[in-house]
Amino acid sequence: MKALITGASSGIGRDIARTLSKKGYDLVLVARDEEKLKQVKQELKRNKVNIQIIKMDLSIKENCIELHKRVRNVDILINNAGFGDCGNFTKTSLEKEIEMIKTNIIAYHILTKLYLIDMKERDCGKILNVASIAGFMPGPLMSTYYATKAYIVRLSEGIREELKKEKSNVEISILCPGPVATNFNKVANVKFYLREANSQKVADYAIKKLQQGKFYIVPGWDIKIAKFGTKIIPVPIISKIAYRVQKRKLIGSKNTKN
Repeated sequence: MKALITGASSGIGRDIARTLSKKGYDLVLVARDEEKLKQVKQELKRNKVNIQIIKMDLSIKENCIELHKRVRNVDILINNAGFGDCGNFTKTSLEKEIEMIKTNIIAYHILTKLYLIDMKERDCGKILNVASIAGFMPGPLMSTYYATKAYIVRLSEGIREELKKEKSNVEISILCPGPVATNFNKVANVKFYLREANSQKVADYAIKKLQQGKFYIVPGWDIKIAKFGTKIIPVPIISKIAYRVQKRKLIGSKNTKN
């Protein structure tokens, strides 16, 4: 059995690699930081599985296509590479946002499509797209990031229905955590005031539910309640609440930097 994990050098991606290696999966780990990938590979050698590392920037369309050419016959695809940013939409970096859209949306889209075609031909395989609770609500002061996660949620929901109608044995799932203690905060320039979940626990939970065939994978009762709230609370109210939450993140981040 073989799993391909993007964004595997740290955080949830690295911890999913730990979980799958313990279960005997051979791994293909992809990220931009080769040194961190080497560290992950060295750590996981003890589990006696084959580990291939690939340094690659998946914000480049051609690299996504090349990755699919180089790595075939994948049993599990984990689309995890991504990052965020925080600030007023008119003041955040356009260049960083375009990079975010390429990484969080376009790379997911390409890899999901290419590997799904392979899996459907074999009539087996699983895809886990790492989304976020952010994908179910508006996110003022993190508008671009929330929008990218909403794309992943809707794309995966649509694909899921197609697979069901085709009676395919291929399965797709989305992981929708709340705040997780990872390097995300530093890249996004935020400081969370909400409870941050343990990344390894989120990874363990994600793989457990993935193997059970669960589609919406939502770690933590508080986040499950938040997801339910997005169904019954009017969007304008959610937007106001989200704005206050994001504002505190920005203030906390500035205070931390000082």
